Amino acid sequence: MKISLVIMAAGLGSRYGGSKQVDGIGPHNEILMEYSIYDAIRAGFNKVVFIIKPEMEAMMHRLCGDYLAKRTALDGTPVEVAYAFQDFSSVPDFYRIPAERTKPFGTVHALLCAADVVHEPFCVINADDYYGIDAYRTIYQELVKLPAEGKATMVGYLLKNTASLHGTVSRGVCRVENGRLRAIREALKIQLYPDGSLKDLAEDVDLSPETVVSMNFWGFAPSIFPALRDYFENFLRTEAGDNIKAECLLPVMVGDQLKQGALEVSVLHSADKWFGMTYHEDREIVAEELKKLHARGDYPDSLEQ
Repeated sequence: MKISLVIMAAGLGSRYGGSKQVDGIGPHNEILMEYSIYDAIRAGFNKVVFIIKPEMEAMMHRLCGDYLAKRTALDGTPVEVAYAFQDFSSVPDFYRIPAERTKPFGTVHALLCAADVVHEPFCVINADDYYGIDAYRTIYQELVKLPAEGKATMVGYLLKNTASLHGTVSRGVCRVENGRLRAIREALKIQLYPDGSLKDLAEDVDLSPETVVSMNFWGFAPSIFPALRDYFENFLRTEAGDNIKAECLLPVMVGDQLKQGALEVSVLHSADKWFGMTYHEDREIVAEELKKLHARGDYPDSLEQ
């Protein structure tokens, strides 16, 4: 059975101050997405799809794609590698793209760009996040039994473990009941304070450190693509307009599907710790965490094995 890992790597990393997706941060200069790929393959995934900007293709081949295409999956088959490009060519003709716009249209747009190369259950992730070994095993077990329609899954993380002292972060704040996602809202300016308290500055409300949040670690069947397309086109017709920074986000889209009763989402939990790089100041913390994981034996000296 084919199960894909879809990596959203086309983001510009503007808040980070550089191309954080390709920043060699591991003890042997590994980039963060290499850990995701390594963990996914040992969990059973046998296909990897990179969503990138067209000008990143040669670099992505060099960094990951070429050695990955020589790997063997747990089922004994060669790991399949595919590339999807997120650019304005995939935006419907009815929408006039503002001349000043340089950024893509967010994570819904990113995932839509992979529709032609993803025909199996899949997990979609951010390239600049570390999700943990256990998270991939957990979501893989859910994906192999995911119905063809009407169901999805996600791995949830605690807000206290995903915020940064170096600035605000955006998170999908979840309401979970009996292992099911009941509602999700995108909080765009969450601030962590030195005393551990958290606040949604945009809404001026305090948030519990134990709040479950989405880190864009979703599991879908390919039947999600028509819903993504409809949602994206509606976004372009209503919200985008001339706003050069408007983004169409997966958590908001999933929340809309929940309200319509079109999707049921199970919420999984991982025993591992999430970490990532929103700001350049986070780099030292992430590098230290990765060094600990290598020292503990969770990863070999070379992830290309």
